[in-house]
Amino acid sequence: MSTLEIVVLALIQGLTEFLPISSSAHLILPSVLLGWQDQGLAFDLVLNIGTLGAVLIYFRREVFNMSQAWVTSVKTKQQTQDSKLAWWIIWATIPAAAIGYFGKDLIEMYLRSGYVIAFSTLIFGLLLWWADSQAKQLKTEYQTGIKGALIIGFAQVLALIPGTSRSGITITAGLMLGLTRNAAARFSFLMSIPIISMASGYDLLKFILSDEHVDWTGLLLGAGVSFISAILCIHVFLILLNKVGMLPFVIYRLLLAAVLFYVLF
Repeated sequence: MSTLEIVVLALIQGLTEFLPISSSAHLILPSVLLGWQDQGLAFDLVLNIGTLGAVLIYFRREVFNMSQAWVTSVKTKQQTQDSKLAWWIIWATIPAAAIGYFGKDLIEMYLRSGYVIAFSTLIFGLLLWWADSQAKQLKTEYQTGIKGALIIGFAQVLALIPGTSRSGITITAGLMLGLTRNAAARFSFLMSIPIISMASGYDLLKFILSDEHVDWTGLLLGAGVSFISAILCIHVFLILLNKVGMLPFVIYRLLLAAVLFYVLF
């Protein structure tokens, strides 16, 4: 891979992992429009590690408080708002983790196509617009509840369909449950930690068992770019969210879907 390809793909990963606009829809564009080849397992792995590092650093206080409270709750059976949130994140992760583990190969075989991505980008973009326009915005992430967490968790399963956007569909579900925009986004971002960790672990295992050639300089560059772009993306998104709402991202998704349909058809 050239330096340009590494930087562009890492930027796409870092910026689109946490915005509700679908990373898979964007990652298909370089291959379709520019003829770029698949970047390989090792590069996918370091991009995931870069974005994981970004969300861990950005939410380091929340992660520390939740982890400490969760351990205490296991030992003492006493719950605090941080321990409850930690448990809800765990419960919300189970559906996508289970279905992703058993259905990953089928999804890769039958759903990873440009047509699926284009339709998903359009349909789930419209769903995000509807949820945002109807949102009551009454609850914080600490009021999600186990039922709400499971609903968001099952919504995350839909993100296994390329083009859906993991952050987009989980924020959509959070808004439907009455969370504020900021709370829905924060819950979605915290949910990304275990799911990205498991995906990275899966890719790491495959990488260890493979004989893929490694360009360490390129991998480090990709990890760094994805980390920096992801942490800036999270920060700016949370600042702008209550000011602009979801409409700009919905419009962007509709335009992206139109581009994909034009290119593919």
